[in-house]
Amino acid sequence: MFTLPFDKMPYLQAIPLTYAVVNQNITLTVLRLDVIHPEVSGNKWFKLQFYLNEAFQKKSSHIATFGGAYSNHILATAVACKMAGMPCIGFIRGEEKITPTLKAAANADMELHFISRTDYRNKTLLQQQFHQSGYYWVQEGGYGEPGAAGAATIHRFIPSQTTHIAGAVGTGTMLAGLLKGAVPHQTILGIPVLKGAENIQQDIALLVKEQEKMKQMVWLNTYHFGGYAKHNNQLLQQMNEWWQLYRLPTDKVYTAKLMWAVFDLIEKNYFPSGSNIVAVHSGGLQGNASLLPHILKFS
Repeated sequence: MFTLPFDKMPYLQAIPLTYAVVNQNITLTVLRLDVIHPEVSGNKWFKLQFYLNEAFQKKSSHIATFGGAYSNHILATAVACKMAGMPCIGFIRGEEKITPTLKAAANADMELHFISRTDYRNKTLLQQQFHQSGYYWVQEGGYGEPGAAGAATIHRFIPSQTTHIAGAVGTGTMLAGLLKGAVPHQTILGIPVLKGAENIQQDIALLVKEQEKMKQMVWLNTYHFGGYAKHNNQLLQQMNEWWQLYRLPTDKVYTAKLMWAVFDLIEKNYFPSGSNIVAVHSGGLQGNASLLPHILKFS
């Protein structure tokens, strides 16, 4: 089985955060998956590992995948494939625009193809056009059963006594993995970062395939701040405060909304006394590059 050097996980660490609430005993720990690797950060290696192995087993010519101009998945795939010695192609949504994310992906030898938003929505047709190419296709954000199976291995770093596990939701792949790997007493909190993302619950169910497991999920859709990558000054200020208090870097797309939700729920007495909460830091810090310089104290 192919493994990247950091698959031994020497860089993984958990930063314990204790948050005092009157008449309650709540422990909050942030699982710092963002420190695994500078580019293949957060949940990305977990979601990619089985795809890479399957591509090698099938003797595929390239890994081909999809994403936007600021996609964490695109950059992570590019760097992971370079480390693995597997050529890769990224089909990028929208007009040609070389962002810092795409520049880094290109520097990691990913071949970039820009396609219209209409063609991007019709990915099946695009894959049929390249049917004879020998490509191994990975869907946007690593969505799919291998991605969820990989995300389930995150549980190796979550203590069994954990009562609640919280994660930001994009495609739902990581949350599906957290559900698949959860023990019966654990509640999985999904914090979608997109507005109107209720249909993602169906995508998660397709990967989990167990109705009993789905009952362990709680869907909290009021922390998206207006939609994907939307944010306000209050969120940015809070990101700086978390950095000053805990040296905890977050990104405006995913993890800042996750942490906002968890702290807000604690303040509202959502969690029973004695709860042991783990918030999964899923990486994505490079998404802050679109902000003006000096807005964040840790960028």
